[in-house]
Amino acid sequence: MTYYRYMDSPVGRLLVAGDDGGLCRIRFPKGNRPDLPESHWVEARKPLEEAVLQLEAYFAGKLKIFFLNMRLAVTPFQKKVLTALQQIPYGETASYGEVAGRIGNPFASRAVGQANARNPIPIVIPCHRVVGSNGTLTGFGGGMEVKQALLDLEQRHR
Repeated sequence: MTYYRYMDSPVGRLLVAGDDGGLCRIRFPKGNRPDLPESHWVEARKPLEEAVLQLEAYFAGKLKIFFLNMRLAVTPFQKKVLTALQQIPYGETASYGEVAGRIGNPFASRAVGQANARNPIPIVIPCHRVVGSNGTLTGFGGGMEVKQALLDLEQRHR
């Protein structure tokens, strides 16, 4: 059973979803993935309470590393990329090429970008910390304004 709830945040209303195995989705109000629940999901607050509490602490600048169970339905390559994203320190960024190097495939920056774009749990798995090779902001599922807001938040609370 997948549960969902909405939470208000400084970057807009977020849809948070998970099941007994852990957190499985965060969706933004704008961007390339709609913030609508799947038809078979059940609205419930309690199963997602810890995820929401940690997200609220993150937005308040009090939490820099998430400690949540996650259920990721991704390919082995995507799993490598998402694990590498979690190693990018709070308040810092890495390029797609740097992430590719970290997973042992330095020529896979495009594939890293595609895996990054498919991250089902943004913020918790910090895909917003990945930037272009020249340090410029590049695509983000929640929109570029949200990406900049998340990076600014982390800079303020480093």
